[in-house]
Amino acid sequence: MLRIAVTGASGFCGSYVARAAAAGGAGGVPQTSRPGPVGRHVRWDAAAEAPDLAGADLVVHCAAAVGDHPPGSSAEAEQHAVNVDGTARLLEAAAGRPVVFVSSASVYDPRADRTLVREDHPTAGGHRNAYGHTKAAADRLALAAGAVVLRPRAVYGPGDPHLVPRLLERVRRGLLLLPGPDVPLSLTAVQNLADACLAAADWAPGAYNIADAQPYRRDAAVRTVLAGLGVRVRIGHVPTAAAEFAARRGLLPGLTPYAVDQLARPVVLDTAKAAGRGFRPRWELASALAA
Repeated sequence: MLRIAVTGASGFCGSYVARAAAAGGAGGVPQTSRPGPVGRHVRWDAAAEAPDLAGADLVVHCAAAVGDHPPGSSAEAEQHAVNVDGTARLLEAAAGRPVVFVSSASVYDPRADRTLVREDHPTAGGHRNAYGHTKAAADRLALAAGAVVLRPRAVYGPGDPHLVPRLLERVRRGLLLLPGPDVPLSLTAVQNLADACLAAADWAPGAYNIADAQPYRRDAAVRTVLAGLGVRVRIGHVPTAAAEFAARRGLLPGLTPYAVDQLARPVVLDTAKAAGRGFRPRWELASALAA
């Protein structure tokens, strides 16, 4: 029986990976600060120590410090300790075991056109927050170590602790103001990401974009997500320049330059490389949320 060490198994993405591995018959060795949903728990403080991977045949590295903090802020040091230093310690501890590293499409430089983003899109700079900056550094470490690196975008699904709460915070009297015009966006169902993490054990080392089969129109996707929670909204549009001005000056709580960039401009991932490995996303917005 294949034994899989899943880091961050008590978190959103990691918990789905751990459950999918168990459902597929794999043994689990979750590496988390808190017990995960299945398998034997091995405590790991990613910011301070190397993980104990004894008994694992494969490592799926989902643990990350997530948050939309400005580059150069004090919070970046905390994210660096987990996302970069923790990844470095894990790669060394893996000692030849195959590693699947869950990166992020936030590593891609937002200054270049992202209407169709391939894996060779620049990742070296331009990040709008500390998360993108530190994940890009970890991404480079994982690629240099010969890992399979998955780059999902805007991971969503039941139990999502990030995207949906932020949307709900912005709804006022049934109105949700979004920056810029309606645009196409790639999204990644957490179930699709979990499937990819397990499938990727057999893929050649390198980076792979992971997203739902088709991009979504932003406004329709937001309505679908909120309607699933019983929230009906009218969507209004704020000029992108005005939203960027407000974000830079902190005029609206929760509105950051990163949030404006991610919502106001087309970002579509080219997933042909993963498809070439035989990966076919099984989930889309309606079915993923209904689950």
